[in-house]
Amino acid sequence: MTVTNQIKEYLASLPETKRDDMVILHENILHVFPKDSSLWFLDGKDATGKIVTNPNIGYGHLTIHYANGTTKDFYQAGISANSTGISVYIMGLEDKKYLAETYKNTLGKATITGYCIKFKKLQDINLEVLKTAIQDGIKQTS
Repeated sequence: MTVTNQIKEYLASLPETKRDDMVILHENILHVFPKDSSLWFLDGKDATGKIVTNPNIGYGHLTIHYANGTTKDFYQAGISANSTGISVYIMGLEDKKYLAETYKNTLGKATITGYCIKFKKLQDINLEVLKTAIQDGIKQTS
């Protein structure tokens, strides 16, 4: 099954209100990234098939460099529905305070950590500011 079809199935499986927000968010993030960017779907299962996290939709490409010298290919930005709302991940930022310090006053009702922006509903945040934060993350990690 293609990544696009996995994403469609994932979105269709969500409860209606969360699905609507996730579809709008997905479509908006697709417009933030260049058309030839990588698209990811992580089903949340480990190598044994055990569910270890919520499914994620990822966008772009980032190579993560670990202290032990190994690397891992991953996405630059991702979204995931969870039990309390939606999480947006902006990966690879070196300054873990950057997102909160830059966007806490303009994003809306969200919790912001080093690389995660979490909110209950899309209407709780300013979507244009979120897209700016994602674009900012792309610039910093490209």
